Amino acid sequence: MEYQELVGTRRSIRFFDPKRQVEQDKIQKILEAMLRASCAVNAHWLRAVAVKRDDIPKDQLEKLKTPVQAVVIELAPVHIYLYADLGVVNRVQGARLKELFNAGAVGSSHGWSPKFVDEIVYPQILKPMTQSPHYPVMAAFDCGVAACQGLLMAFEQGLGACLTAFVAPIINEIIKPPQDWMPLYALNVGYSLESREAGGQRPRPPFEEQYFLGRYGNPFPRDPKVVEELKASKMIQAPAPLPSRREELRKLARQLNLPE
Repeated sequence: MEYQELVGTRRSIRFFDPKRQVEQDKIQKILEAMLRASCAVNAHWLRAVAVKRDDIPKDQLEKLKTPVQAVVIELAPVHIYLYADLGVVNRVQGARLKELFNAGAVGSSHGWSPKFVDEIVYPQILKPMTQSPHYPVMAAFDCGVAACQGLLMAFEQGLGACLTAFVAPIINEIIKPPQDWMPLYALNVGYSLESREAGGQRPRPPFEEQYFLGRYGNPFPRDPKVVEELKASKMIQAPAPLPSRREELRKLARQLNLPE
């Protein structure tokens, strides 16, 4: 699938085939996509633990359910639990930045050298950064970039996916994460029972209310020609609800013995 169409086709899928298992290689490709994401200071805060739903004891699966995601985690055969490893910067110090230098990703023309990392970047920038109250937010932002790449990879492979919150104390009993891992979201993955359109593209706020040019209050001018180009590439698709959506929801509910 071409990238623009992939972005346009992604939906939060909430109806999975609960009996169809996801192949191990497809799970790996999702994780490989996460690993390739851009990341500040090459820290790679994101940690992920892939868990097969059927390996979660029934009593604990019930405790994981909340009113907004109970059906999703019950149907999705794979849950990928995402965490931010807040201890990684002080643990590796500047080693991963030196890897970037050795790989030619950063160079001396920008002031980089192993000595610069040891004497300036780690002690004066990175270590104080980890003591800032904003540090978890920055780490979580980078984790979100990686998670988004994994999310798109799921759809590129013909799967469906949905990000949800999770009850960390319960799942932590199962996967035993280190204490300095901050829980983020679960990426629920499986084969979708919904149509590819899944009712159409979800409602979004007006473009002009979200994005600005030069300063706040000056809306970024939305060129109608660009909009038409994105419609042609299938990044912008028919908006929800499509005429057939209500009937599709009723059929899915009956098929899965869910309330209509």
